[in-house]
Amino acid sequence: MNSFHGIFPALLTPFHKDGSVNHPVLRQLVEMNVQKGVSGFYVCGSTGEALMLPARDRKDILETVIDQAAGRCKVIAHIGSMDTLTAEDLAVHAAKAGADAVSSVAPFYYGFSFDEIRGYYTDIADACGIPMVVYNIPLYSKVNLSEEQLSLFLSDDRFMGVKHTSSDFFLLERLSRRFPGKLFFNGFDEMFLSSLPAGATGGIGSTYNMMAEKFIRIHKLYLENRMEDAREEQRKANNIISALIRVGVMPGEKALLCKMGLDFGVCRRPFKTLHNEGIDMLWKIWQENQ
Repeated sequence: MNSFHGIFPALLTPFHKDGSVNHPVLRQLVEMNVQKGVSGFYVCGSTGEALMLPARDRKDILETVIDQAAGRCKVIAHIGSMDTLTAEDLAVHAAKAGADAVSSVAPFYYGFSFDEIRGYYTDIADACGIPMVVYNIPLYSKVNLSEEQLSLFLSDDRFMGVKHTSSDFFLLERLSRRFPGKLFFNGFDEMFLSSLPAGATGGIGSTYNMMAEKFIRIHKLYLENRMEDAREEQRKANNIISALIRVGVMPGEKALLCKMGLDFGVCRRPFKTLHNEGIDMLWKIWQENQ
C-alpha cells in the first residue's frame, strides 16, 4: 500500500478545437509528471471533465495514460457514473487495461439512500476485482458519508481507501486512526499540508498537473518535520490557487499548461474560455511563486 502514498495528479483532459481528445498532449502531461516523481495518476475524475465525456473517450484516455506511464507509477481510474451498469463497464475495462485501482464518486442527484449507494459501490467492486477508492466529495455530490458509513467500506478488503475532498479533518482523523492500514487521499490542494497531521497518506489534486513538484516537496518537508519550509511552500501554492479561483479553476489550469507549452485547448462548454487579461494575471502570479 505504501506505493500508493504521495502525490497523484487528477489529470486534466486536453482537447482539440473540434472537441476530440488530444492524446499526444495527454502523453506529454503524463511524461512531464512521471519525470517530476509523482506516485501516480487519477484518471477521468472531476478535473478530467469525465462526467461530460462519453464512455468510449474515458476508456481511450485511460488506455493512453496506462501506456505512457508504463508501470513507472500507479494509475487509479475514476469510473463514476449515474448508473451502476456504466460504472461497472468502465471498471471492468479499467481492470483489463491494467489500472491498479478504481474510484468513484457516489451516485448523486436522485437522493439515493445509503443502502443504494453501498450497493452501487459493492456491485462495482465485485465486477472489476481490483481495489476501490471511495470518492467522498460532499460539496459537489451532496452525498455526505458519515464516519460509520465510510467505516463499512474501510472494513471491507475490497476498498483500499478514501479520496477525502472535504475540509472535515475531524472525520479524516477519526478514520485514519481507526483504519491505519488504509489510504486517505486529501482532495483539496489548498489544504494539503493541513491534511497530513490529520492522517492523509497523500493527495489527489488538480493543480498537481502543473505544480506537482510543490506538493511533493511539501510532503517531503512535512515528513522531515521542517514545518516552516512546508508552510512556505504551501503558501506559494495557495497564492496560485487563489488566482485560479478568481479566473475559474479548470479553465485557468488549462491556460497555465498552454503557457507552459502544452496545447491543452479549453474546457468543454458550459465552462468559460479565459480572456487574455485573466491569463496574463494568472501567469504573473504563477511566475512570482516559483
